[in-house]
Amino acid sequence: MGATGATGNALLHSLAASGTPVRALTRTPHRPIPGAAGSHRPPVDVQYADAADPRSLHTAFKGAGQLFLAMANGPAQVELETRVIDIAAHAGIGHIVKISAPAAEPDSPVAVSRGHHAVEEHLRAVGLTHTVLRPYAFTQNLLRLAPSVAQGVILGTTGDAPCNYIDCRDIGDVAAAALTRPDIAGGTYTLTGPEAVSYPELASRLTALTGHRIRYVDLTPDELRDHLISKALMPAWLADHVTEIQRLSVTRPEAPTTTVSDILGRPPRTLDAFLHEHRAHFRR
Repeated sequence: MGATGATGNALLHSLAASGTPVRALTRTPHRPIPGAAGSHRPPVDVQYADAADPRSLHTAFKGAGQLFLAMANGPAQVELETRVIDIAAHAGIGHIVKISAPAAEPDSPVAVSRGHHAVEEHLRAVGLTHTVLRPYAFTQNLLRLAPSVAQGVILGTTGDAPCNYIDCRDIGDVAAAALTRPDIAGGTYTLTGPEAVSYPELASRLTALTGHRIRYVDLTPDELRDHLISKALMPAWLADHVTEIQRLSVTRPEAPTTTVSDILGRPPRTLDAFLHEHRAHFRR
């Protein structure tokens, strides 16, 4: 599930390239899914499924042995993911790989992370073999900064605190390992890139990349939240989430792990490589 999302689509590419039989689930099967078409052997099986439509899940899960579960964060996430897990167990799926979040704890200061904890607890209660991936911020999400970078600023509330980033393609490769290697299945893994980078340092790297001065403007949490709602037009729950995870990086300093290289036998993709790959997005 999540074949059109950033992590799910990266996983789809990884599994299809290795010749692993894979079924891509989507709410819009009439739209092309990147990586699903082509000369893959076996071909990717694309089917309709919607977490809000239990009947579609029962149909989509028939004959499947494992499930990758990645859903967009949102107010209904716990309800939807627990429903998916229950239907998967009923359908005979024996292993679920779930995308979770750092600080997935019952008393986490990040509401979305508390929700992920609740889903993880439900997985344990159901008794299925499950692998939990807890990635930090996606480097792909930095592309959303392009409009403000074009104006010469990055706004945040992290001060000089370092932040972990990870390329979604590395998450997809780790997920593929969890689905195809018994030695990986069943664990809980915190995933990061090779370094933690502060917003001021990110602004400096983007300055060097674009040739235009990019400065970091540090706001209070309330100022950032208000900006995200009034200027970026985020719903309140998402503005709260962004503010909460940025504040968490200040109160709980972030540092990279070696998990990606331990599992994949190669270093994770770097932030600089990602910025260079997408430099056109950040140039005025």
